[in-house]
Amino acid sequence: MTIEKCINEYDVADVIFEEGSTGRELYVVLDGKIDIVKDNGGTRTTIVTLGKGEFFGEMAVIDGSARSATAVAAAPNTKVMRINHARFVYLVSQQPAFALMIMDALSKRLRASNAAQFRTASQ
Repeated sequence: MTIEKCINEYDVADVIFEEGSTGRELYVVLDGKIDIVKDNGGTRTTIVTLGKGEFFGEMAVIDGSARSATAVAAAPNTKVMRINHARFVYLVSQQPAFALMIMDALSKRLRASNAAQFRTASQ
């Protein structure tokens, strides 16, 4: 598969994937912005906004579980590259720096989540 076939372009408010859906792809933001949002009874709360060079969808590509949030384009002409499970496994096995980058980002996200939960519990 050529790299061009793995790149998609989205406009503002286009949904890349929905919370609860299945998928085995990781996405890398090439240009634009992506909002990662949680739906709560019709109300959308933005968890984080990601920009160029950042990735999302990693949990589903790693463990095959349902998407834990919805990904929505937040800027016009947002471009993302899809990395399917097979390509992800190849990159992790052949490029240790890629694996370390993923682990570093996951660790930072987990720390931020833990801090947010602690702040909420302390109130």
